[in-house]
Amino acid sequence: MEHYKDTYQYQGLRKKLVEELKQRGIKDAAVLRAFEKIPRHFFFEKAFAEWAYQNKAFPIGKGQTISQPFTVAFQTELLDIKKRDSVMEIGTGSGFQAAVLATLGARVYTIERHEALHITAKKRLKKMGYAGIRFYFKDGYKGLPEFAPFDKILVTAAAPEIPQALKMQLKMGGKLVVPVGDEKGQKMLLITRLDQEHFEEKELGNFKFVPFLKGISRK
Repeated sequence: MEHYKDTYQYQGLRKKLVEELKQRGIKDAAVLRAFEKIPRHFFFEKAFAEWAYQNKAFPIGKGQTISQPFTVAFQTELLDIKKRDSVMEIGTGSGFQAAVLATLGARVYTIERHEALHITAKKRLKKMGYAGIRFYFKDGYKGLPEFAPFDKILVTAAAPEIPQALKMQLKMGGKLVVPVGDEKGQKMLLITRLDQEHFEEKELGNFKFVPFLKGISRK
């Protein structure tokens, strides 16, 4: 667990990463502060800790990745998190995105379909002191209707189309950020719920995510 020390070297690398995010267009000061505060190397196996502050996606097992820092920052900025917002995250993965949301003051409900990733992320974040994050081993396509409606919903895998069940779990005025497409191309969408039946959609650039799959996996 040696890499769970937050040395001056890692703090310096975080500052460099934050500068890179600024240069790439991330403007939200609270998001940038969260990136500077959270020791991202805690989310990597010891042998790969040096990769934590590179602006690249990295495999975490089960065919999943920890998204590149710019992508995490971009999605988070789109959500415009306010303190006490209830946020449902689909795709816990390593837990890094959930840590960013919690650092911004959100009440986080995070769903993971891979049992092994769910267990690891839950242990890691509790050890790091994120006591308020709620973890669920479930099918993300169904969301969490028992806790809906949510202020914000974030999907961290590419859906072939916008999942209707998730749209209906938004509060009026709530925002859903979801990449939509297949391996040939994916668009980042920002969906705002205007009223009971109407939604506004904005398309915000091309991205690359692992696919959003239905069901759960205990393997």
